[in-house]
Amino acid sequence: MTISRSFALLLLLIPVLLFAQTADNKTPHAPGMGRGLLLKSINVTAPFKMPALTVPDFSNCVQIRITDLGAMPGDKEKNALAISTAIDRANKAGGGTVIIPAGEWLTKKIQLKSNVNLHLEKGAVLLFSGDPADYLPAVHSSWEGMECYNYAPLIYAWQCRNIAITGEGTLRATMNIWQQWFSRPPAHLESIKRLYNLTWEGRPVNERRMVNDTAHLRPQFIQFNRSENVLLEGVSIINSPFWTIHPYRCSNVVIRNIRVYAHGHNNDGIDPEMTQNMLIENCVFDQGDDAIAIKSGRNPEGWRSKMPSKNIVIRHCTVKNGHQLVAIGSELSGGIENIFVDSCTVLDGAKLNHLLFIKTNERMGGYVKNIYMRHVKAGHIDLGILGIETDVLYQWRSLVPTYEKRLTPISNVFLSDVSATEVKFISRILAQPSLPVKNISLTRVTAGNVPKQNNIHEYVSGFRMQ
Repeated sequence: MTISRSFALLLLLIPVLLFAQTADNKTPHAPGMGRGLLLKSINVTAPFKMPALTVPDFSNCVQIRITDLGAMPGDKEKNALAISTAIDRANKAGGGTVIIPAGEWLTKKIQLKSNVNLHLEKGAVLLFSGDPADYLPAVHSSWEGMECYNYAPLIYAWQCRNIAITGEGTLRATMNIWQQWFSRPPAHLESIKRLYNLTWEGRPVNERRMVNDTAHLRPQFIQFNRSENVLLEGVSIINSPFWTIHPYRCSNVVIRNIRVYAHGHNNDGIDPEMTQNMLIENCVFDQGDDAIAIKSGRNPEGWRSKMPSKNIVIRHCTVKNGHQLVAIGSELSGGIENIFVDSCTVLDGAKLNHLLFIKTNERMGGYVKNIYMRHVKAGHIDLGILGIETDVLYQWRSLVPTYEKRLTPISNVFLSDVSATEVKFISRILAQPSLPVKNISLTRVTAGNVPKQNNIHEYVSGFRMQ
């Protein structure tokens, strides 16, 4: 190469090099990204080493309004087609925002693609059909820690990068059919028993097809599946067939400033599962089940993946109702570690069992370690502040036998500056004689009224309360 050509090439590279050095917490384009899409870095403080999180920034991307593609209020088919077409165009552009304008838009399932932001303007309502047929064909999903082909989540992302759902609008599920599926009749129980046995046998996921007339395995509302650089911000979510938000085998996930109202069966708010490097902040939960439930697969599913849920920070959240502020398990066979719950509030009058509940059983294996909770305030709690139980089997106790016994080591749980007005106990820890729970520390953990004893313990080693 001649000197003049080298000098010309250097001149071309200078703007790129300057951008890379001076961009404020943003990184240049990755392969497949258009010029307008950037990645933003978020630093999060935690009591453990917490990697910086990466989320997409669509502020300079092309915007595509669904009304320009034929969307019409009340027309499910046209709306679904317009949303799908807009997502395709945004994806092919290497980055784009699909705009849902004010008004109510009835639709079917939505499948996101990489480099796409689904944005709901203020006053926009995406109303999802209640017809199960609108969530077919079946997709690679999961049910209570076991992978299978099931009805598509209402919003589904499969192996995506740089995706977002943002805005001030509302996502609402129509519940007329799903709520009929809340019960667990014998046919449903036989179907989940069949799925359980298929996972034990190691059968391929494409052989675990659970969509039939009797299984009635309800889909999640939002599932990010095997995706990275995920942002969910600002929206309200009302009703859900099953778990509301399910980041599954994901990394770099930020969920903030959302509001969830869902009071059906199994209506957890957020269920991170085998997911790493995650921030949940400034969210409001009004749930029929756990506000946040951290999971990592059931039995062989979790053992084979060896993919723990880890590095998850939950801060400045408010719970109006729910079973627990944070639950860990019971599906935790892949392990759970490095969880930090900071500065959260449970409103007085909320229906709550625990602030922190760690639950497992003799079949789960996995592990739980390095769990931190600080600066949490609550009113009346039906049970207690901290619960740890190692014999929680629910319907599985009678459905199937214990094929293989694997206990769950639980250690290093630290609570500080946590208070409630009234509880039945401060802590209840029920472990096994062959594997005690280890290293539990409660510092300034108090309740205004404890009618019986503060701590109810079986097989605990290294408990400190000060």
